Amino acid sequence: QVQLVESGGGLVQPGGSLRLACAASGSIFSIYAMDWYRQAPGKQREEVATMPIRGITNYADSVKGRFTVSRDNAKNMVYLEMNRLKSEDTAVYYCYARILSDPLKGFSDYWGQGTQVIVSS
Repeated sequence: QVQLVESGGGLVQPGGSLRLACAASGSIFSIYAMDWYRQAPGKQREEVATMPIRGITNYADSVKGRFTVSRDNAKNMVYLEMNRLKSEDTAVYYCYARILSDPLKGFSDYWGQGTQVIVSS
């Protein structure tokens, strides 16, 4: 089985910064993508940043220029550096990964439990 565990959320003032981390562990043969999503109260979950192992990194328009996603493939980790945070960034942030555990069975999708980010003065 595979687990995704996020960390780094918390309370921050507008204009501040936070760095989220997500660690994948368990039965991992390879990882195709590790992405970040978020869900604000009363809203649907939305894509924040996607980072396939090969391909172009994409960001939601609302976070472009402020957020940066990065990966450490050796450690099976993905990070989200969030700068110039705004109140509208308040949400639960989720890590998503598409992982191959058994080459004979194909990729599976996994989600972390989420980490709360609150941007407030």
